[in-house]
Amino acid sequence: MAVKIRLRRMGKKRQPVYKIVAADARFPRDGKYLESLGTYNPKSNPHSIELNEERALYWLGVGAQPTDTVKSILRQTGVSHKQELIKRGLSEEQVQAAMAQWSSVKEAAAAKKATKKKTASDKSTAEVKSASSESAAE
Repeated sequence: MAVKIRLRRMGKKRQPVYKIVAADARFPRDGKYLESLGTYNPKSNPHSIELNEERALYWLGVGAQPTDTVKSILRQTGVSHKQELIKRGLSEEQVQAAMAQWSSVKEAAAAKKATKKKTASDKSTAEVKSASSESAAE
């Protein structure tokens, strides 16, 4: 039995919410599944991901193949990094330390991105104000 970790669409028209599930590859997209691993909401700002890491690691460990989108979600949440560390044979303490370092690096990158975005919006606001003051002076 080939198991895939994939998205199962839920929600309303134009308002999708997805369940992250482990399912047999032969089952339809929205059909029967083996286990629900979490949810993914792409419409919220920023998109929200709730994932049971322990069960996701279990299914990856027994050979389940994630789809491309789920692979991206696992990368964002750090599950794929944690799986790689466990595969290397590191102890639980070493894995915890590496994951703490990974999360701090990720938070720093998010903060840097937010300040860059804020600076860009401040510049565009200043340009609009200067353009309007120049047109008023004419």
